[in-house]
Amino acid sequence: MNGNVSPAPFRIRSLTVPVYLPTFLFAVGQGAVIPVMPLYAIEVGASPAFAGFLVALRGIGTMAFDIPAGIMVSRLGERWAMLAATAVLFLVAIGFALVPSPLILAPLAFLMGCTWAVWMLARLSYATEVSPLDQRGRVLSLIGGSNRIGNFAGPFLGAAGAALLGTDAAFYLQALLALAAAILIFAVVRETPPDHGAAGAGHPVLGVLREHAAVFATAGLASLAIQVLRSSRQAVIPLWGDRIGLDAAQVSVIFGLSSALDMTLFYPVGIVMDRWGRKFAGVPCLLFMSAGMLLVPLSESYLALLLASLLISFGNGLGSGINMTLGSDFSPAVGRGEFLGAWRLVTDLGTAGGPLLVSAIIGVSSLAAAAVATGGIGLAGAAVLAFLVPEPLRRHRPAAGPAPGA
Repeated sequence: MNGNVSPAPFRIRSLTVPVYLPTFLFAVGQGAVIPVMPLYAIEVGASPAFAGFLVALRGIGTMAFDIPAGIMVSRLGERWAMLAATAVLFLVAIGFALVPSPLILAPLAFLMGCTWAVWMLARLSYATEVSPLDQRGRVLSLIGGSNRIGNFAGPFLGAAGAALLGTDAAFYLQALLALAAAILIFAVVRETPPDHGAAGAGHPVLGVLREHAAVFATAGLASLAIQVLRSSRQAVIPLWGDRIGLDAAQVSVIFGLSSALDMTLFYPVGIVMDRWGRKFAGVPCLLFMSAGMLLVPLSESYLALLLASLLISFGNGLGSGINMTLGSDFSPAVGRGEFLGAWRLVTDLGTAGGPLLVSAIIGVSSLAAAAVATGGIGLAGAAVLAFLVPEPLRRHRPAAGPAPGA
């Protein structure tokens, strides 16, 4: 009898408890507190301007900590980095609820963004480490889907808690969910060795950036374009709705229906990425989102704007997990944390830059011009992804053999 025991084939469902459930819990908590954060700040004495700045601080914290998060993941390993993020988030959420002072809320909001950066990066690095290339599209699209479902459910739970127990209930809910996620991670996530070679072998952040400059200049730009479109629509759709005379309820219905369509596509998209390639999802994602954005200035009725928004959301759904998958595919075995930190920074710059671009173009031209400009950025990103980015699935495909089951 052969004494060699082959390792069990990887199965996607093995990540349900260590990855997808904590992701869902984390996303529900984030979704619960983000809508109530500015209202809570005003409730405890902040001005409306400061309340808006508080929300921005969370995004600033995420961007500011993307690179340090990559270094942290390399030094501690994914498991301990995820545990640290959830533990700090628990303390931040309790701090929000127990210390109702605008001056204290500001650093707490910044720290909340930092925890998000560490959590996102450690989870992506862990999923990259444990999943084979030919199933990675499904693995990461399911992470994207878990995020979207959690972010969709979170505001409803936060609103219910605020209505029944007060605004601070959303923060207690976030603390409980962070604690539950930490317990799951501690119990079931396997230890991964810290990437000490990232620094010792001459792979600091700047070295990783130089070594992979071509990836960031091509695939990074395509991912940046996706994020610009995703964040710009959140400004363009409501502003155009107001321009054609829609009320807040009608715009909310448009967003709700669009989000519902968005959430239905994540697993089929993962199958497409694993079977035919990442570009078969990424290029249509950019083309459909761009087409929808270009149709917004032609939308002069509720139905027309709804259809344009649904087209954008269909494209966004086609890109579920695409940025994570591209970052994962191109990340090196040594210096992965630093690479993914820089990759996250690129995409976060797109998230922050989209609304700023819309605002700037409106200031010098018009809302229609802003929609056309962002659509044009998406078309340029589609061209870059289609013609300049090598298909990761083809570049690294292993020798033919039976694919492990999912």
